[in-house]
Amino acid sequence: MHNISQLEKQQVGLRLPKYLIEEIDAFTNQFSINRTDVITEAISSYISTQKANIFYQEFDSSCKELKNSLSNNGEDSLKSLDELIDDLEH
Repeated sequence: MHNISQLEKQQVGLRLPKYLIEEIDAFTNQFSINRTDVITEAISSYISTQKANIFYQEFDSSCKELKNSLSNNGEDSLKSLDELIDDLEH
């Protein structure tokens, strides 16, 4: 949740391709909303999607690293997740 000062609006200059402005305007006319709301929602959605992508990529990478650590056949191989956690704590 955002606090009041974070919700305060600030003007930003922005250049968009004409076709995109036309699409935004058609959308705003159809649903009786303004450009700012459409652009704000689009940016917010984009940022949320990118954060989720980063999280899942890092999670996937961590899972692969854990799998490799647990399946390592070397002398220092770990036999369980508990052993890995113990090793990381020390």
